[in-house]
Amino acid sequence: MAIEKMRLVNILSDQVHLSDVLLRFIELDNFHPVPASRIADKVGGLTTLNEENPYTELLTQFQEISHDMELELPEVRMREQDYNLMETREYIGRVYDQYKKIATVKEDLIKVIQENKDALFQLNNIETLDVSFDDLFSCKFIKIRFGRLPLDSVDKLKYYNNRPFIFKSFSQDKAYSWCVYITTNKYEGEVDNIFSSLYFERIRIPDFVHGTPDSAKEMIQEEIDTDYKQLSHLDEEMLKLKESCKDRFAQIKGELEFLNRTYEARQFVLCLGERFSITGFVAKRDVADVVKTFEDLEGVEIEDRPASSDMRLTPPTKLRNGWFARPFVMFVEMYGTPGYRDFDPTPFVAFTYTLLFGIMFGDVGQGLVLSLVGYIAYKWKHMQLGEVGVRIGLSSAFFGLVYGSVFGNEEILTPLYTKVFGLAGKPIEVLDGNFTMPLLICTVVIGAVLIVTCICMNIFLNAKRRDYGEMLFSQNGISGLVFYTAVLVGAALQMGFGIAVFSLPYVLLLIILPLFLIFMKEPLIRKLDKQDMFPDGFGGFFTESFFELFEVCLSFVANTMSFLRIGGFVLSHAGMMLVVSTLSHMVGGGSLAVMIFGNIFVMAMEGMIVGIQVLRLEFYEMFSRYFEGNGYAFQSLKNSD
Repeated sequence: MAIEKMRLVNILSDQVHLSDVLLRFIELDNFHPVPASRIADKVGGLTTLNEENPYTELLTQFQEISHDMELELPEVRMREQDYNLMETREYIGRVYDQYKKIATVKEDLIKVIQENKDALFQLNNIETLDVSFDDLFSCKFIKIRFGRLPLDSVDKLKYYNNRPFIFKSFSQDKAYSWCVYITTNKYEGEVDNIFSSLYFERIRIPDFVHGTPDSAKEMIQEEIDTDYKQLSHLDEEMLKLKESCKDRFAQIKGELEFLNRTYEARQFVLCLGERFSITGFVAKRDVADVVKTFEDLEGVEIEDRPASSDMRLTPPTKLRNGWFARPFVMFVEMYGTPGYRDFDPTPFVAFTYTLLFGIMFGDVGQGLVLSLVGYIAYKWKHMQLGEVGVRIGLSSAFFGLVYGSVFGNEEILTPLYTKVFGLAGKPIEVLDGNFTMPLLICTVVIGAVLIVTCICMNIFLNAKRRDYGEMLFSQNGISGLVFYTAVLVGAALQMGFGIAVFSLPYVLLLIILPLFLIFMKEPLIRKLDKQDMFPDGFGGFFTESFFELFEVCLSFVANTMSFLRIGGFVLSHAGMMLVVSTLSHMVGGGSLAVMIFGNIFVMAMEGMIVGIQVLRLEFYEMFSRYFEGNGYAFQSLKNSD
């Protein structure tokens, strides 16, 4: 449960073996390559292979065509290096041309069908019109427009009562009035403009339609049926085309992706005259596997060195955690990646997150349901958050046993404690008014312990980095630790046991002196680095540091008091379930439904809020004191695709 130890590995060989090496290099999932440019830029005479990738354009074009054709291509492993790209390009173009021809005809046909459907709908609305369309459309001096007008636009026609047109509405639906307007040739343009401004949608009666609306409906329906048959035929042709090219397209996909990956890998190749090298980081336990990958290639050498042997390169971070802590990596990565020389906070996050969530959301039934839902989400949808749900759900169930709460019922477990364990009652009665103050005090104590733990971890990390100034004088260093613990211990002894410890020596040595060191942190760090303590003058330093010291003191108080939310949610959860229980008793016959939906509501709403609040405590009250997150993650070339 830590950051994996890295080794710096060099793969060296002659240029003639480059293709063979790259074939195996791109399959490594345990090798974090370093771009050759990072080394070549700092050493004269070295070159890289950062030419433009000739396969990227064709691969992108192929992916767009496959998406347009809606092809679901199987994965085909292709590892040959000799492909006829010209032939491949011509084949892709030929198939896509055939597809586009069918798709264009199909698109036009669908448009015609829709137009005919709209015309048919319009004819249904004017079927009472006992006039031949031949007579209507052969008029020399008037123009007729069939179509539909939005209902809110119909009311606006009153503003155009003085204009030369006749408007007739045949029927209405929820959104439109199906209508016709008539005007003269002279005012055709003006009236068309008016109706266009009112969002009139014209529906054209097809030219092949003759006679009355009834006969016209038969003609259009026949045309629609014919078009649907043709559309079905086009679908069959398109399906045949897809099936005929599917296997070849799958091969092309494998070929292009392989060639593209191989060429992209060339950016990690450093040219050393007639030889080349590929440099990268490998976890110590995986070095033997990397060596084994290339051992049967003639002329290939593998150099294994300490990760810090090249000062130009910073090792990546590869986290390795046990079963319990592994899913909580997602929370750590939200904040940042630990530096290689730092430590992995994931186990600490897993423990504290699980503990705090269980305290704040303690209920046996709801906790077990949360674990079950999390397990299903992980197994079915492979959701990492589901794994987290399993763990925090079990924690919630454990603290539910302590509180004696099962789906909000605070009495169902009382016989267990009285008859089995021989207790007078439940260990904790959350709704007892005498329990509120001890609960809030306990949450402050939990917060203080976690803050002290975080400060101690920060001291350890700074000592490991040899950053002695931050270790000694920072508010999250030894000075901050002494000040914070002195205030907490003094206040606890004074208020809890009546022991007066705030004597003058105590205050001067354990409170004033640490505050002074925090105040003087920057000058003292510069002094350790043998620099001028006040390069910009003492006045500016004093003003800035005074307000920073005030902020430090305020942050200690605010961070500690922030943990009161733990107790607040314990009481809130119990209160909400009391409301659900009360409502179920009031309803009578529907009490079971009230309990079920009430529990679902509380689990969904409060469970989400508690999860967010615990994450807030992790980030703002704990991470901010010890975790910088300035590292970068280990990533192999294979897993980056």
